[in-house]
Amino acid sequence: MIIARIKGTAVAAAKIENLEGSKLLVVELLEATQDGLQSTKKHMVAVDAVGAGADEVVVIVQGSSARLTPGYKTSPVDAVIVGIVDTVTAFGQAVAA
Repeated sequence: MIIARIKGTAVAAAKIENLEGSKLLVVELLEATQDGLQSTKKHMVAVDAVGAGADEVVVIVQGSSARLTPGYKTSPVDAVIVGIVDTVTAFGQAVAA
């Protein structure tokens, strides 16, 4: 699983039928450090399965795990947002989310 922050949206006027109605979000991958969650300066587009919003920290699954997400079993997806993070604990301490 991957932890990331929502940075924006990707709008695709034309897409395959299986993805019609799906929200595509641009996310920035994060890493947990002793100083908190830090940017990796890497981005990707993920399908939103949970109703995430701007600047929220989310959990993403990729590959075959993404294809197992309910509603996307027959869709060619590689990254799906499956959770919105409330808190993160790393290195024995709470890390700002």
